[in-house]
Amino acid sequence: GYKPTIKPHARQIRAAAKMISESKRPVLYVGGGVTLARAHEELAAFVEKTHIPVVTTLMARGVFPDSHELNMGMPGMHGTVAAVGALQKSDLIIALGTRFDDRVTGKLDSFAPEAKIIHADIDPAEIGKNKAVDIPIVGDVKQTLTQLNEAIEAYEKPEADAWRRLLASMKARYQPRWEEAPDGRLSPQEVIQRIGQLSPSDSIYVAGVGQHQMWSAHFLPHEKPAH
Repeated sequence: GYKPTIKPHARQIRAAAKMISESKRPVLYVGGGVTLARAHEELAAFVEKTHIPVVTTLMARGVFPDSHELNMGMPGMHGTVAAVGALQKSDLIIALGTRFDDRVTGKLDSFAPEAKIIHADIDPAEIGKNKAVDIPIVGDVKQTLTQLNEAIEAYEKPEADAWRRLLASMKARYQPRWEEAPDGRLSPQEVIQRIGQLSPSDSIYVAGVGQHQMWSAHFLPHEKPAH
């Protein structure tokens, strides 16, 4: 009996495109819904059109390649400085297939205090549940991105050069790293990173919940979705 709304409303798409074009510090907050919808190509096309920086949650690692200069990494309590800074300092968050969980937001009243929010999700119960939303978009995120890619053509891309430079400097300065073991033993992070360097590009990695899961999120290569 579950019949979700698949097709996003055209009026909401147009409103989102206009708000995106007017922003100065936009960021794409990308969740596991984009992976599930197999919408990575549409996401890549949207970033190519708009040059908006991207943060990817744990469930979305790889849906946008880490090697891309606009990928700021994973946000939240276990995230990168650049990803957390991108959300906190933004004036517009475009949330795609994600749910504003507390590991990303921390205290809600201090999360992204200056940002307007566009939230696209197939589950209407998630929109506005944790954070008030300026433009809600209910529908399949692959279709949402397809329509946004079309609608954004009518507008100029955001004038966000200074914003991109700021985030690039944060990304370069605050790369994830670890302390070397004093007795010369290998650290878990170094082992995980080396496994990623030696493994084929189509490898699929599995980690249980815990600290090693967070290290894997930072030190394995995330270039493809659902890996």
